[in-house]
Amino acid sequence: MRVSILAVGRSKVGPERLLTDEYRARFDALGRGMGFAALDIVEIDAKGAGREAESARLLDRLPQSHTLIALDERGKAMDSDAFSALLTAARDDGAPGIAFAIGGADGHSDTVRDRSSRLISFGKLTWPHMLVRAMLAEQLYRALAIAANHPYHRGG
Repeated sequence: MRVSILAVGRSKVGPERLLTDEYRARFDALGRGMGFAALDIVEIDAKGAGREAESARLLDRLPQSHTLIALDERGKAMDSDAFSALLTAARDDGAPGIAFAIGGADGHSDTVRDRSSRLISFGKLTWPHMLVRAMLAEQLYRALAIAANHPYHRGG
């Protein structure tokens, strides 16, 4: 199954990008044997665009058969075990892919929210968008580690 992160904005060289790349590589290595393709990160150009234009560009890059999940402040918070179950259930149900959308500074439009099968939140705090990419990449890797009983996740 393919997993994608669709993110408004372009990442620059720096610690957030290095962290995202590290967890992306870990996801790819562990996911290979678990029925997951390499993690795609698709950057959506946001220069001079408002929320509606960003959302339209984001939806244009969504692979047609992918389930869309938006990271949104109005979404439901999940623990890592539930996130792992969500990801592996999609794979086990034969979904061709799942895409996680990260909006721009003004968040997602109603069009993206309505198109999404689910809205999830990383809590009530406001996070920098580049850090959210790293956090999402880490949680995707952690989801695989949980499913594989890998020692990376020692939740309880």
